[in-house]
Amino acid sequence: MRGRTAVVGVGETEYYKRGQAPDAEFKLALDAIVKACADAGINPKDVDGFASYSNDRSDPSHLAAALGCKELRFANMQWGGGGGGGSGAVANAAAAIHAGLADTVVVFRALAQGQFGRFGQGPRRNTIGGEMAYTVPYGLMSPAQMFAMKVVRFMHDHGVEQAALRAISLACYEHAQHNPRAVMYGRPLDAEKYDASRWIVEPFHLYDCCMENDGAAAMVLVSAERAKDFDHKPCYVLGAVAGSHYRAGASVHNTPDYATSTFKTLAPRLYDMAGVRPADVDVLQSYENFTGGVLMSIVEHGFCAPEECNEFFVKERFVAPGGDLPLNTSGGNLAECYMHGLGLNIEAVRQIRGASTSQVADAEVSMVISGPMVTPVSSCIFGSEATL
Repeated sequence: MRGRTAVVGVGETEYYKRGQAPDAEFKLALDAIVKACADAGINPKDVDGFASYSNDRSDPSHLAAALGCKELRFANMQWGGGGGGGSGAVANAAAAIHAGLADTVVVFRALAQGQFGRFGQGPRRNTIGGEMAYTVPYGLMSPAQMFAMKVVRFMHDHGVEQAALRAISLACYEHAQHNPRAVMYGRPLDAEKYDASRWIVEPFHLYDCCMENDGAAAMVLVSAERAKDFDHKPCYVLGAVAGSHYRAGASVHNTPDYATSTFKTLAPRLYDMAGVRPADVDVLQSYENFTGGVLMSIVEHGFCAPEECNEFFVKERFVAPGGDLPLNTSGGNLAECYMHGLGLNIEAVRQIRGASTSQVADAEVSMVISGPMVTPVSSCIFGSEATL
């Protein structure tokens, strides 16, 4: 599928603190899709496919009806994995177009936590059964607690220091100060403030944890042939893959390879499809449910060895435009918005277009890592026309 499809439109709603969106989740999804279509310069009625992930509640048939779509030809969900499905949804959309199942596919994600409940909170129940019966009674309830277990093991095994996580957070917040869309715009972070912030669960301080937001985001994909007719500079899908390793989904923290972000088998397939290697990547958007996931994801995508983390993970490396691996240039899930990671894919497209608020000069290869430490996870690589 390398270079056979392209993103021609992106759109986002305003982003709100969790529970504060004035509109229903379905309306937020429609708003983002309409904006993405306007950005592409197409009529929403011409959309004939939808792809989402993590059991998004906005049903494609209802979206098609509300938008007045002439025909619905493709409706797809990337199962499981939470934010690990963001780039997987892009892969599914690209595959549908490449296979001739649809011509114009929207990838979207919408959240309205005031309508359906807080996304990142542990369960509140009188009884617990199944897998949670092995964890909840012992205090392992929220995503932060569950993922901290894997990160602590990785940091212990490889001697990784807290400063490596801090560098990720500082870079994301610095980029958010240039991005008026960011929820944390105008709220800078420095090392002293990071260190003084409260523990959520070790090794995660407050600023190691993603935000919880309401809103929606959307992307419009078409074939590479059609993409040349649009006003925006085409952003081609060079590679997009999803999956996980052997027994990654073993229950109650019983996977044989525990201290992993789940990308070890996926990353080689991604690079083979895209025809690039880590050294070719100009800018990286790596999903931060928590900074520890970014740490392991970057290692497992081949940017550095585990034993090199303390030297590699420094703020200067990750800050645009001067760093050699600019990271989460919109502010990411930590400081722009937590739209379940799809904002990272949109920022990757903006970098190829040359339209980021923290633009990397001459960005030709832009990469996204989606949803570490879950299963399945996914990653994608976008490229300019020069990469084809």
